[in-house]
Amino acid sequence: MFMIRCSAGNHLKLIEIVILESHIPFKYLISIVKYELILVLSLGIITHVGASKFDEFLPPMPLTIPAFLGTSISVLLSFKMNQSYDRWWEARKLWGAITNDSRSLVIQLQSFAGRDHFHMIQKISYRQNAWCYLLGKSLRGSSSAEGLQHLLSEDDQVEILKHSNGPLALLQLTSKDIQLLRLDNAIDVHAHIHLQETIIRLTDSMGGTERISRTVFPSSYRLVLHLMIYLFVVTLAISLKAINNVLAIPLLLLISVGFFSIEKIAYQLQDPFKNHQSDIPVTEIAKTLELNTRQLLGEEIIPSGQTLNDYFIM
Repeated sequence: MFMIRCSAGNHLKLIEIVILESHIPFKYLISIVKYELILVLSLGIITHVGASKFDEFLPPMPLTIPAFLGTSISVLLSFKMNQSYDRWWEARKLWGAITNDSRSLVIQLQSFAGRDHFHMIQKISYRQNAWCYLLGKSLRGSSSAEGLQHLLSEDDQVEILKHSNGPLALLQLTSKDIQLLRLDNAIDVHAHIHLQETIIRLTDSMGGTERISRTVFPSSYRLVLHLMIYLFVVTLAISLKAINNVLAIPLLLLISVGFFSIEKIAYQLQDPFKNHQSDIPVTEIAKTLELNTRQLLGEEIIPSGQTLNDYFIM
């Protein structure tokens, strides 16, 4: 997923490019491993040509050695892909819970407080939308509330600047406003408890996304995996020294592109908030939630359409 974010006036313009499940061109798969393939091509040519010229000085390299390395690489790739997908799927479930609880918060406020407190309901609902946008930005390394002025009051914007964790500050402000509703007898004690439980669930989900974002997958694992793939290329090139370069080098590239593509996809999945093509579309989720919230509040909103292309939506 790629994102372009800009603000115009009091409206937040959001454009996301999300890679679709089907119709992905082959050039996209090549583009994510192009540097590795260049290195494999250079290494394969040097090794294959060198092995052919110095054949009498090199011991025989049976195909069982690269076959064993290939099997080992497959096992390591399978483990990494499983671990990476688990992280990605947990992140997606957490954002699903955030969406559900954010909608529930608006509906609960409307049910418990009634239309006599519409201004406060609207204020909290807008702030919750801003919380989703800000949480997504913070997971990607930005704590700025720029572009959210149409959802946050000036007091809220000032309060965010006092905290290192902006989304947490917004949840605290929401909790205080709910407390004010209780003190004004706008809601009873049972409604207050239910609303606070929703805030707690949102806090738990936020903590889960932060845990995934800040827990680094061991980089040494990727380094060892790359070294094994390159070692596999070298041993396979030596084993195929008797084969013509026109056949041996493409074979090395085809096998390597499979290994490196799986590894690169797993690498992107392991960090679902780092602006990779396979990211969780947190901004698109927040945009949809804002549309839903405004409709729940009775506002007339015309949803912006998505531009559909061959393998992504904009």
